[in-house]
Amino acid sequence: MNLKIQSICRKLRFGAFVLWTAFSLSSCATYYQRNAKFQEAFSAGDIARADRLLDKNEKAAQGRNRLLYFMQKGVVLQMQGKFEASNEYLEKAYTFTEDYKTSMGSEALSLLTNPMMKPYAGEDHEVVLIHYYKALNYLQLQKPQSAVVEARRLNNKLNRLNDRYENRKNRYKDDAFAHLLMGIAYEMDNDVNNAFIAYRNAYNTYQESYSTEFGVNVPDQLKDDLLRTAYLNGFQTELDFYERKFNRKYEKQSHKNPELIFFWHNGLGPVKDEWSINFTIVKGSGGVATFVNEDMGLNFSFPVSESEDGQGGLGDLKLVRVAFPKYLERSPFFQQASLESNGNTYALEKAENINAIAFSVLEDRMLREMGKSLLRLAVKQAAEYAMREENEDMGAVVSLVNALTEKADTRNWQTLPYSISYARIPLNEGSNTIALKTVGPNDTVESEDFTFEAEPGQTLFHIYSSLDSQGFR
Repeated sequence: MNLKIQSICRKLRFGAFVLWTAFSLSSCATYYQRNAKFQEAFSAGDIARADRLLDKNEKAAQGRNRLLYFMQKGVVLQMQGKFEASNEYLEKAYTFTEDYKTSMGSEALSLLTNPMMKPYAGEDHEVVLIHYYKALNYLQLQKPQSAVVEARRLNNKLNRLNDRYENRKNRYKDDAFAHLLMGIAYEMDNDVNNAFIAYRNAYNTYQESYSTEFGVNVPDQLKDDLLRTAYLNGFQTELDFYERKFNRKYEKQSHKNPELIFFWHNGLGPVKDEWSINFTIVKGSGGVATFVNEDMGLNFSFPVSESEDGQGGLGDLKLVRVAFPKYLERSPFFQQASLESNGNTYALEKAENINAIAFSVLEDRMLREMGKSLLRLAVKQAAEYAMREENEDMGAVVSLVNALTEKADTRNWQTLPYSISYARIPLNEGSNTIALKTVGPNDTVESEDFTFEAEPGQTLFHIYSSLDSQGFR
């Protein structure tokens, strides 16, 4: 074998090794696709199976995706009524977000490959909603003081997150539903003064940002809560003000009846995908450059100059790819729902639009995301240039590796609901039968009955999840 053939073989072996390494570090599959079995079980409502699938993946609790593991585990345990166990995992998620420190090694690797190579730290709304789930668990466990602590943590976390973006504030800068939840917890703990303040903060946030940014108006139930707590505190001025503003009079109650606060988690939140800009340049005889952007529907080619010998070769190949994250919406099957009790109907009013918040958070950080993606592209192009200086063919291999490893971070908390609605309804002492009516396409109605045992003055909580979805869009 002559030296020229040996050199070619060495290049081919090296190229194959580099390509194998690239495929080991990167995959075309998104995070959602890699966890297809879990997603299938969860969306089908087979929560016990989804829980078992999480348990089988022990490495996830220690690896780069451990925050997602803790959050997903917390949700599936809550849905099985295991509220204390759920909070153990959600507390681990909270601790991770508090203790998370950037690793120089993982940052460097992510610049040479893609951001999936570093630990997932969570989107802003995800790290905030950890506390919502914990607060719900405490309310179910009849621990209102602990629920208040979580609601406070929620708002403190949101404030700290927004302090990072002094020059560009996020639209998701306050959480109306968090204030509402805090008010519920305070009132359950018989602290009607702080309950009124929390309800007023919730009302102001719905008015100032939620209605315009996320399409969620002030729930009528919140208006009733404001009137009631203003009256209970003896705040006559505030009561008169809100009665005029809401155009309704507060109906005084002689005594506190037992009641049910029903939370409806409707649908499934969005899933991360990616979009990319790709260049493929093949110089030499008949060479062309191709520009592709599937997200924009662009695909066109243009001629490039030939190499000096007119023959072309491996060294004439150049690939450039830069990827960015995007969300795919999962439209909920049910559009509205209500509860029926003792001949009365109570609408489940939307209080949190998680889908809209998720899209808003990603859009608000898109400039920061583009900066990171372009920095990653610059580092990869510098590595390719340095290799081409040594060997054109190996530079082409590096170009291919760079394109193969380029990937957006498609991880996100995929067991969140599309939206959260709620209703507060009076109960009778003893046994109560409540009918949930959900309305789907073509006004089709599905019904499910629940039985609740209530003691005098007791506040009960229930969480119901409708996981039906109309698919991605």
